[in-house]
Amino acid sequence: MHRKRSRARRARKRSRKHLSGMTLIEMMIVMVIMALVAVAAGFAVMPTYNRARIRQAKTDATSIRQMAVAYELEFGECPSLQDLIDKQVLSSSTTTQDPWGSPFAITCEGVEPSVISAGPDQELNTEDDIS
Repeated sequence: MHRKRSRARRARKRSRKHLSGMTLIEMMIVMVIMALVAVAAGFAVMPTYNRARIRQAKTDATSIRQMAVAYELEFGECPSLQDLIDKQVLSSSTTTQDPWGSPFAITCEGVEPSVISAGPDQELNTEDDIS
């Protein structure tokens, strides 16, 4: 009976040794697969993120434009962002920068003021400007 127990113990130890963990190669393969999934998710999310930033810039520009129109009606001149801040026309919750960190530009060419974001390239008067 003692022999049967020791054989069973040895068999269990052998099976544990074989299934005790993952090899370095197996772990590296898992890490590579995880990295590929992360890169694929990044490529899928980035276009949506960029579209959201453009929508946010348009919304912010519209909000600032409405305040610039109100300023122009009240004071009779084209405002700058600083004018809107100094005269407390802009609320403290209104951002004066676009999603890329550039300040909005206000121009008064035409009937009403227009507000322009420099866009992703952060340079005014280029094709990616947002108004």
